[in-house]
Amino acid sequence: MIQAVFRSIYTLYNRTMASFFLLHAGIYVVLATLVLSGLVLYNPRLMLQDYPPAIKEIVPPKNAQEKRLSTILGLPFLLVLFIYPVVAASIFQAQFGEQNFITLWLFIFGIAFAFNLWDWLILDWLIFCKITPRWMVIPGSEGHAAYKDYFFHFRGFLIGTVFSVVLGLILAAIAFFLV
Repeated sequence: MIQAVFRSIYTLYNRTMASFFLLHAGIYVVLATLVLSGLVLYNPRLMLQDYPPAIKEIVPPKNAQEKRLSTILGLPFLLVLFIYPVVAASIFQAQFGEQNFITLWLFIFGIAFAFNLWDWLILDWLIFCKITPRWMVIPGSEGHAAYKDYFFHFRGFLIGTVFSVVLGLILAAIAFFLV
């Protein structure tokens, strides 16, 4: 088992595989960022569930239309989140030959973790906390200190890391048995 883990890590660090991984991690980050940004640009209230608690306390809860739109317009993000890693892992298997489960898990975990890291450092800390563009601010919460709550986003990163591990396991199992 331990040998399989080390062999899988070595396999992922092979130069060709590493560039393949970086390409697909980059595509995943770009796709997820575009869909998520489009959602927030359309209406930041649609992502109210992901805002700091202090902001949620001072603005009205989502109305029925916002809840419905959150579900409908959030679907493309969920599709990117769950389907792209399986597609990329399937291409990975086709290009580099059949891989063991651990290699697929590391590949998918790495892709998911790349977005988690990007989301935390760039989207959350740099754009949301540091820059705080108007299009991210929910009406009625302008200037609130919670927009600078770096710890809230760090906690989200930790949760996202666990999510990346679990997502990697589930999607690697799907990709492993799909091909």
